[in-house]
Amino acid sequence: NNLILVITIFKMIKQSLLGEFAHEAENTLKLLKAIPDSALDYRPQPHLWSIGQLASHIAEVYNWFDATFDVDVFSMDTYKYDKGDISKASNIVAKLEDNIAKAKAVLENSDESTYMNIWSMQMGGQDIMPPMPRITVVRGFLFNHLYHHRGELVAHLRATGNTVPGMYGPTYEESQAMMAQQGN
Repeated sequence: NNLILVITIFKMIKQSLLGEFAHEAENTLKLLKAIPDSALDYRPQPHLWSIGQLASHIAEVYNWFDATFDVDVFSMDTYKYDKGDISKASNIVAKLEDNIAKAKAVLENSDESTYMNIWSMQMGGQDIMPPMPRITVVRGFLFNHLYHHRGELVAHLRATGNTVPGMYGPTYEESQAMMAQQGN
């Protein structure tokens, strides 16, 4: 009975991850589609990534799902980061769409019985992320990492005078327009 309960709980966790993944991937796609080519080179400070580099990194995080779900040690020694062609926003969106599809397949096919396996990221045989349960890595390294960078991207886009899409309801501008319409 306890084993059945544990299996059921992990299947529920997987369904929860899939639901959040679908919702947040849609939000990420909306955000990256809002980037005009004219903003790609903007960086708020010289040492920070440009909007294009940041958007490419966001797209690349979806490429890490297989290394998170399918291996217990993600070796940065053999990982090849591919920022792709970031000269046009549409190129970054295409990369994002491809990586979202791959990540979704990895998550759908993930083995729930491995969610508590210990996972680590290493470089030169040394841990650069402390060993932790895979499910913790999925929440922190994959999901929360994406949300963090999306927040940066929103701030960068707003700093360039661009509008951003509402991801959790209307934006300030959208809510102001709705209120103005109701006042008429």
